[in-house]
Amino acid sequence: MKFALNHITAPKLSLEEFIALAARLGIRDIEIRNDLPNELSQLKPQEVKAIAAAHGVTIISINALYPFNVWSGDLPERALAMADYAEKSGAKALVMCPLNEGRPVAFKDLVQALSAMKPILEDRGLTGLVEPLGFPVSSLRTKGEAVKAIDEAGGQSVYKLVHDTFHHHLAGETEFFPEKTGLVHISGVVDPAVRVDAMLDSHRVLVDKADRLENIAQIKALLAAGFEGPYSFEPFAEEVHALADPLTAVGESMAYIRSA
Repeated sequence: MKFALNHITAPKLSLEEFIALAARLGIRDIEIRNDLPNELSQLKPQEVKAIAAAHGVTIISINALYPFNVWSGDLPERALAMADYAEKSGAKALVMCPLNEGRPVAFKDLVQALSAMKPILEDRGLTGLVEPLGFPVSSLRTKGEAVKAIDEAGGQSVYKLVHDTFHHHLAGETEFFPEKTGLVHISGVVDPAVRVDAMLDSHRVLVDKADRLENIAQIKALLAAGFEGPYSFEPFAEEVHALADPLTAVGESMAYIRSA
């Protein structure tokens, strides 16, 4: 397995501290975010590129363009700016998340957004990582629908899926698309009381033996199907963010996943 690390795992660390943490864990692939204070808004892309190079890590994505499937308002402008930043920082891809506010988005609008984004990515040598969100309020819940839209937009050469173990479980999706997947996000839910349809980002912790999302089964299925890409830790729970020693905690989760 090839692990990666999303900055949301330790958001209180500066970007340089976070990258150093990944390197100490032996992780060479990282994801940076546009929703953390003092990150992309405070650092020039060339600075980010230099920090990553100094630690020998690759920026596999900037997370995330939202809501990518509503191609109106300031979204086209933000998409261009994020794509430019990604290219200059050495990032390989942009994670693209759908509207998640309880309002539906028509399939034709999803296809239109993918079609509009396609040349922006192509011109900069970037991959678009489409991440369906399994929440009941999400406008794009399944990878199956995303695949159909990508095909309709003729975007097979520029788009890949994000298989998020949390969202896969919430959506009740059973189909895997390993050959169309570019990145896997991993996190666990251990709270025994929360219903699946009530699970939120705030419940997402590091994966351990108490996990309810069947991370191990999902990872085994992806490995068996030939997926060779990165498995990126993406826990949103405050108890993870507050850890005094994220190095040990992530290392223990890595060891558990490998052993299981």
